[in-house]
Amino acid sequence: MPTEMPKGMKVMRVEDDMEKVRVREKAWQMWHLNGTRCPKGTVPIRRSTVHDVMRAKSLYDFGKKRSRVDSLSRRNDAPDILSGNGHEHAIAYTGSSQEMYGAKATINVWDPSIQVINEFSLSQLWILSGSFDGTDLNSIEAGWQVSPELYGDSRPRLFTYWTSDSYRATGCYNLLCAGFIQTNSRIAIGAAISPVSSYDGNQYDITILIWKDPKVGNWWMSFGDNTLVGYWPAELFTHLADHATMVEWGGEVVNSRTNGQHTFTQMGSGHFAEDGFGKASYFRNLQTVDTDNNLSSVQGISTLAENTNCYDIKSYYSNEWGTYFYYGGPGNNPQCP
Repeated sequence: MPTEMPKGMKVMRVEDDMEKVRVREKAWQMWHLNGTRCPKGTVPIRRSTVHDVMRAKSLYDFGKKRSRVDSLSRRNDAPDILSGNGHEHAIAYTGSSQEMYGAKATINVWDPSIQVINEFSLSQLWILSGSFDGTDLNSIEAGWQVSPELYGDSRPRLFTYWTSDSYRATGCYNLLCAGFIQTNSRIAIGAAISPVSSYDGNQYDITILIWKDPKVGNWWMSFGDNTLVGYWPAELFTHLADHATMVEWGGEVVNSRTNGQHTFTQMGSGHFAEDGFGKASYFRNLQTVDTDNNLSSVQGISTLAENTNCYDIKSYYSNEWGTYFYYGGPGNNPQCP
């Protein structure tokens, strides 16, 4: 167990007349719906099938993100925008001048459509340290993703990821390699999330917190109202064994340019940020953990999207949602050929 939770944690209640968000029932993963539970002392692990492995490019690639090492020219404080393999983003990020020990956000869940099997669409937070243009980038990631290649369907699923060498050889999704140690018997990493948000209808979101145990040094993940999921041991990492230098929140898709055209794969809800609540996807109540293990609202963020004609992002602030943003887009459209 972690020696302590971050200070300043409180349950966020959103009671704005205009913006009501449905509170999730306990059965928020599809495998819960038939009453399935794990016996005490065990954890649920999503079964890997032969078909899962065969969809991967190779056995070595199974469960791994493709390397994103072809760095674009950019400012020194710009985030991990490494788009050599067609990765496109719409993200918010913190500056790299401070030491950070965790991050939190509440993430709107949708089911974006994916054009081809080897593309994905995800919405997540990144905890980062190391060199963006070298081989030593450390990253801890969690959120929801739609990935037909990885899961064999187009449902949004809770996921985790880690790497200590810029996605080269270390790390994997979920529990597909040694690394993340799960302690929760009710939450299945890689399981489908249900229900999901609908356009101009009910909105559903999930809350994820990742923070570093100040005494032991492990990076813990909690879900919802402070439910512990598990941890990444400190010894997995080099730079993150100490602290993070940047946090990112937002969306990422793979654009494989099938037939020479930009992909139709959607990010978030598939609608641009300007469409706002109930139509565009959002991240709300962005927070970070400081040196003293205090959780506090993020004051200043930068935003970045490589091609705003395809996917974009707009950030705001309110008393109820703190720092928040809308993001996403449809991909291919007349302005994004």
